[in-house]
Amino acid sequence: HEYAGIAGVPDFVEKSLEFAYGQASTPLAEGRVAAVQAISGTGALRIGANLYAKFAGAGTPFYLPAPSWGNHTPIFGHAGLDVKQYTYYDPSTCGLNFTGMLDDLIKAPDGSMFLLHACAHNPTGVDPTEEQWREISDVMKQKNHAIFFDCAYQGFASGDAEKDAFAVRHFVEEGHNILLAQSYSKNFGLYGERVGALSAVLATPEEAAKVESQMKILVRPMYSNPPVYGARLVSTILRDPTLKAEWAGECLEMAERINSVRELLVSNLAAAGSIRSWGHITDQIGMFCYSGLTKEEVEAIRDKHSVYMTLDGRISMAGVTSGNVEYLAQAMHDVTK
Repeated sequence: HEYAGIAGVPDFVEKSLEFAYGQASTPLAEGRVAAVQAISGTGALRIGANLYAKFAGAGTPFYLPAPSWGNHTPIFGHAGLDVKQYTYYDPSTCGLNFTGMLDDLIKAPDGSMFLLHACAHNPTGVDPTEEQWREISDVMKQKNHAIFFDCAYQGFASGDAEKDAFAVRHFVEEGHNILLAQSYSKNFGLYGERVGALSAVLATPEEAAKVESQMKILVRPMYSNPPVYGARLVSTILRDPTLKAEWAGECLEMAERINSVRELLVSNLAAAGSIRSWGHITDQIGMFCYSGLTKEEVEAIRDKHSVYMTLDGRISMAGVTSGNVEYLAQAMHDVTK
């Protein structure tokens, strides 16, 4: 029960970096990654936001996808940044507006900071393909944009932690020096333990040491040091091949369950008589589904069928089961026919 250091539990930080960047990561081998344990993803984002605001200056533009996780705006806004949005979701297709996204990346001033969801975009569940990630990386390199990845679902999105790390690893391999926020709430089920990490890939080991020192300067007056119990659980699992394989199997099982209820929902909508296109439900990935229901339809399904979702039509797929999916499909059909 002794305090951790300001940067957290060292073994956890080490294993967390290997988990995200890969054991063969060149920046890790060269000592070019600065990192601290954080109070889950939110804490990592806030430290990173304050770090960027401290050196870029208050009022500097910071770009979020439209839409993004609701807490992103206050996190970066409270740090003193000027929060803006870039095109991401296309309501007409319930998919990615890739052309609009690239256009906004190109139009932004050179050297702007963008937040990217590493996998399982929250709230839409819409991710770029690997080829689209490559194009995004190329454009951002041409524009010299700064990148802050938010990675809250590694292993829980596709069921394969290596696959879910593609975007982060590709950008690093292409020479981007990134910030990365990691959360272990969903993929390790450690919601209440507040386990996370913030890291930065830098040009040299000397630069990494300086940036890590600046991270600690922010952490000390903010919360002094992070909790240890959850971090030790994660590091114990990640350093033991047997436990890690067991964890990976359980993650895959959960991802497959969510994918199966996505398929069940689509098939039950068809069985209920719906002629709308619901393919986006199975095209999307992760815990959440942007159903395409309007605010009026969400209110109707709530009032008529006691089915609750956010007003933007986001469904938590983790709450959909083989026992309630037929009822949900019939209710969705009733308010959309």
